Amino acid sequence: MHSKKILIALAVCISLFSCKNDEKDIIDDDLQSYVEPEEVIEFGFNLNDYVVKRDTIKNGDSFGTILERNSIGYPRIFHIAESAKESFDIRKLQIGKPYTLLCSKDSLQTPECFIYQPNSIDYVVIKFADSIITYNESKPVTVIEKEASGVIMNSLSETMEAQGLPYQLINDMSDIYAWTINFFKVQKGDKFKIIYKEKFIEGDISVGLESIQAAYFQHKGEDFYAFSFKTDSLQKTPTYFDEKAKSLKRAFLKAPVQFSRISSRYNLNRRIAYYGYALRPHKGTDFAAAIGTPILATANGTVTESTQKGGNGKYVKIKHNDIYSTQYLHMSKQAVKRGQYVKQGDVIGYVGMTGNTGGPHVCYRFWKNGQQVDPFKEKLPTAESIPDKLKEEYKTYFQPLKEQLDKIPFKKGKKHITTKEENLVSQSN
Repeated sequence: MHSKKILIALAVCISLFSCKNDEKDIIDDDLQSYVEPEEVIEFGFNLNDYVVKRDTIKNGDSFGTILERNSIGYPRIFHIAESAKESFDIRKLQIGKPYTLLCSKDSLQTPECFIYQPNSIDYVVIKFADSIITYNESKPVTVIEKEASGVIMNSLSETMEAQGLPYQLINDMSDIYAWTINFFKVQKGDKFKIIYKEKFIEGDISVGLESIQAAYFQHKGEDFYAFSFKTDSLQKTPTYFDEKAKSLKRAFLKAPVQFSRISSRYNLNRRIAYYGYALRPHKGTDFAAAIGTPILATANGTVTESTQKGGNGKYVKIKHNDIYSTQYLHMSKQAVKRGQYVKQGDVIGYVGMTGNTGGPHVCYRFWKNGQQVDPFKEKLPTAESIPDKLKEEYKTYFQPLKEQLDKIPFKKGKKHITTKEENLVSQSN
């Protein structure tokens, strides 16, 4: 009997020891499997420390209604708004813009911070967990230099879109060459090369172009170089010059609409079958475009007429100086008033079909000394070249860019973008 008790006691001890060892193994396994969560830093906060709620400003939303939906009372909301207004006007929240609420990690999930993003780079922080602090910040921006090239098969826009190039790049290219190349006359086989800078946040999110540094366009076998250069330190946007230091900008744009085509030319001897082949001179140049396409002023000037009359339909007429005037017919609506001063490239109206017209287009008429003329046969004034005192500086500046352009191979078809990693620059705005 005594031996049996000893055996039972020994079995209990072994069992207890085994349980303790098993418990230790479980604890050790738990310790080994636990990994500290990696920090997720955004807007200067570790998001792991909060319950994060993201949304966009909806119609009817205000700073107050957003906080009220998240269990903050109006006395507190009023106090926050009053404290924040010196740094940010909460009435300026725009529909569609994103915002983030950082909330406490408890059952109440009380908001402690409101972050509003008016654009993809800048953001406003309103902290109100304890004291109220408001400040404006910007995400770090990485600027990467890129190269692109292509051979046009249909149009410039279609070729660039097929390569996946940013849409802004297409528009900027057309702006650079708007004074020197008729883009509605671009031919199959024309070529282009571009050196440009694109902005990125959070590693690989593109937030648009910074600038085009240099461009090359071959049209009908003729070479057109363009190099970005500021002739004045106070100049906000650069001007583009060619390899001879001449500005690409001219006194008049080549066309009043972008990416259009000429559907009917200036022709004093025009005869139309519908009218029995009677002589019906056409003293304008018709640019076919979709209804609603913006119509641009081809040069600086003062609006002398913005009205509707007979076969002209709705139209705008601009006096540029004592020599030149232009007129834009058949608009769907005008965007300027009589007496208004407009600058080259300003939208003055939209393509339509008012007046005598068989399809949507703008009839562009051009006066010189009171007589209607064909602008494509006139020797029009050009913009000024680089001042003599800056020509050597410009030459030193553009030559490396020209050499870089010349080395870029032409690419047909699919996407061809080269990233110049060695020129990567980080900017903290």
